[in-house]
Amino acid sequence: MTEIDLAARTSTGDPEGEVVEEHEPPSLEELEARLVELRGEVELPIPAASAVKIGGERAYRLHRRGVAVDMPVRRMGVRELELERYEGGVAHVDLLVSSGTYVRSIADALGGHCRALRRTEIGPFSVDEADPEKIIPPDEALARLG
Repeated sequence: MTEIDLAARTSTGDPEGEVVEEHEPPSLEELEARLVELRGEVELPIPAASAVKIGGERAYRLHRRGVAVDMPVRRMGVRELELERYEGGVAHVDLLVSSGTYVRSIADALGGHCRALRRTEIGPFSVDEADPEKIIPPDEALARLG
């Protein structure tokens, strides 16, 4: 689940970055059309403030030093991208994406930045199952990955 502020883009794709563009948020109809375009296999630029290596150095380190870099484009799988609600220029979106997908890239493609992000599952493991009192034995956890 992510909250995307569609009134501004930031240099990092999240609230930590500097605002680089402010604009009127899209209408609900415009937003829904943009969401359709982002479902499936999409190619989007990797955020400048990411851990990907550029010339042997992490992109976020270059970004912090103010080094402008043409970020590579990555193929990302967006299996589900559902608008839960939209109010005040903030879209609350539920996503199911492939490994290696940058949600900040999706937010930028929609014209905004991630205001909040919560990972609710990874592979066969869900937050709903989280219980600090119960540790899954390694053999059981590995069996679920197969």
